[in-house]
Amino acid sequence: MSGLIFLILGFVGEEGHTTALLSWTSFVIVFGGTIGSLGTSFTMKQIKNIGRILRVAFTRKSTDLVELIFYFNHVLSKVRKDGFLGLEEELQEDENMNPFIKKGLQSAVDGVKPEDIRNMLEIEAAMSFKRHKIGAAMFDSAGGTAPTMGIVGTVLGLVHVLGGLAKADMNALGGSISAAFLATLYGLGSANLIFLPIGTRLKNLAKAEQLEKDIIIEAISLIQENVSPTTLRDTLKSFLDKKDQDKLESRYFGDGNKEGTKST
Repeated sequence: MSGLIFLILGFVGEEGHTTALLSWTSFVIVFGGTIGSLGTSFTMKQIKNIGRILRVAFTRKSTDLVELIFYFNHVLSKVRKDGFLGLEEELQEDENMNPFIKKGLQSAVDGVKPEDIRNMLEIEAAMSFKRHKIGAAMFDSAGGTAPTMGIVGTVLGLVHVLGGLAKADMNALGGSISAAFLATLYGLGSANLIFLPIGTRLKNLAKAEQLEKDIIIEAISLIQENVSPTTLRDTLKSFLDKKDQDKLESRYFGDGNKEGTKST
């Protein structure tokens, strides 16, 4: 969205008038055609979710994976000391707990087999990833359609201008041609500054969420196996990039992890 603002500022900086960028007919052709294409490619139920998808795209905060691993180190220490039933009170009182984590740990408290919990969580994670992919695909589709509709709008505008060329007022001809090209501007601008970037953002968010859920699934499985804190840390560390791995090591050995050290 910031790219769109800079585009307009650049135009104004060249002594252009913002009103010259406005064309109702171009807007209808480009965005009406794009919406129509989406209606053909996707179901109405999927399209109705666009508002929620946009809210996720711009409000979802990234999870600190190092803190997530430290949280599971705390859970492991509690389970090794009090058993899974020792988590029951925490699960009931913590209303802000990640629902995915809560579901997995509650299942463990209820005595569900580790393989069944893993299977349940993996299915839920896969379906969530699939939904995110559909959201990204809608914006990618819009990004592919909008430039084409822009060209269509420009061609229609030029056909209209050239059709009346014999009777045209030469003073108004330049303005008519300029208005015709606004459709191309709308199509290319909306695709490359709005639709495609949002699609890419959604795909990146989906990958980040999938990684987070992979760590959660593996952590709960390891806790059910009653591994040592060192094994938990080293296994989950493999999910992190180099920067977060160094951060994890710094937290463990720099600040000291008394809880984990005592439990090892």
